[in-house]
Amino acid sequence: MADPTPVARLTEARKSRHLDICLEEDVASHLDAGFSSVRLRHEALPECALEDVDTSTTLFGHALAAPILISSMTGGTDRARAINYNLAIAAERAGVALALGSQRAALEDPALLATYRVRDVAPRVVLFANIGAVQFNYGVTVDDAIRAVENIAADGLYLHLNPLQEALQTNGDTNFRTLLPRIGEVCRRIGVPVIAKSVGSGISVRTASRLLDAGVSAIDVAGAGGTSWARVEGRRSDDPRREAIAESFAAWGYPTAEATAELRRAFPQATIFASGGIRTGVDAAKAIALGANIAGAGLPYLEPATRSAEAVSDAVDVMVNGLRIAIFASGCRRPADLSEALYVRGSAETLIVEPSS
Repeated sequence: MADPTPVARLTEARKSRHLDICLEEDVASHLDAGFSSVRLRHEALPECALEDVDTSTTLFGHALAAPILISSMTGGTDRARAINYNLAIAAERAGVALALGSQRAALEDPALLATYRVRDVAPRVVLFANIGAVQFNYGVTVDDAIRAVENIAADGLYLHLNPLQEALQTNGDTNFRTLLPRIGEVCRRIGVPVIAKSVGSGISVRTASRLLDAGVSAIDVAGAGGTSWARVEGRRSDDPRREAIAESFAAWGYPTAEATAELRRAFPQATIFASGGIRTGVDAAKAIALGANIAGAGLPYLEPATRSAEAVSDAVDVMVNGLRIAIFASGCRRPADLSEALYVRGSAETLIVEPSS
């Protein structure tokens, strides 16, 4: 791989430091994702066998063996190439989807494209490219977004929305003016589904409405309760004052369970991904019961991905089988049935629902 440009070298160093922080330090949100307050009924007489449970689903016309997404994590640094290979191999084996990390580095230096190209090891995986929407105000064009998809033969594009993270970065990109028309143009021109996602802070109903009206195909709530990218940036800054500011945002955002339920109530027909604090198959089942079509997780797969594809496969298998057993123990046969098994969500009066009969 050719030497990166100076700008790309800075981005590569930032991405590598992000990996170290996520692997080695406690940067979890101080908010609970909300799944501990969500209960699914237990059906002692489910009238089916575990082997009757079918976790398969479709996403944008692509078949998945389970409604699970390995969420965006990394790319743009040489060590990320092996991580992405391991994630892609495992995702294809398990029949789940994979979203790559931000491709900003590859837009800055095409030599870094190799860290994102996984089709040679996972030709059939359902794969999503990823760029930050704010980059449209910093030189990235709609044609660049199209190339980001084409360069890795992706099945769709994630546009991530991270104003808090950028505000906490030294010299972060904080001009979020007039992005919605650019997002709309991407949706009209790109020819693949576009998913808008937050970065660990959630998406409100009002913002989701604007994004859906602009033409996005899905919303990933990417809510609070998992990795806090505010805390990550604070740790990365090596500046006690900036880290103190970042820590004050450790409980910022909409918890994932709450955000998922609110978006489903507001948009009954929308495609919704739930990510942020999903750590087990039971969490995934609860997210789907609350209205998610797909449950995404990143951190549970990061450390295994530094070791091998087999380690990631084991972690995915734990998630998928946990989901399968949760469906079975709830007396359901498919993920879509889980909404009928929702027993109680949350302690707030507005979130109480009656037990299913």
